[in-house]
Amino acid sequence: MTTVLRLGSWDELGEQAYRLRRSVFVEEQGVPVELEHDEHDATALHALLSDDKGMVLATGRLLADGHIGRVAVLAQQRGQGHGRRVMRALIEEAARRGHAFVILHAQTDAQAFYASLGFEPVGEVFMEAGIPHVGMRLKLG
Repeated sequence: MTTVLRLGSWDELGEQAYRLRRSVFVEEQGVPVELEHDEHDATALHALLSDDKGMVLATGRLLADGHIGRVAVLAQQRGQGHGRRVMRALIEEAARRGHAFVILHAQTDAQAFYASLGFEPVGEVFMEAGIPHVGMRLKLG
């Protein structure tokens, strides 16, 4: 399968990113819809991975402070490297912007995935949108 990774603004990629995020976070995981989309979407850099037919496979965003979030992969496409590809693109962009670290709030079920990319846990487990999370950090450079 041929895939295309695009980086862009919410105006450019938001509609497609939101559809996938709503499917994963709201419908699948039960996150309240009002918590899924926030004020940071407008200023974040968004990553969108699509197949050659235009189906969105994965997405994520990078905030100006080096925080990566809203990483989501279509349920039937998990385990195929799509999330890893989105994460690498966002990490590379953070390094290009001069960040010393990137940080994220990992769902504890996904902690091993982020650890495989070099992220280390920071602090205690906490609840966010009713789901256990842990802060994680990756040193760049």
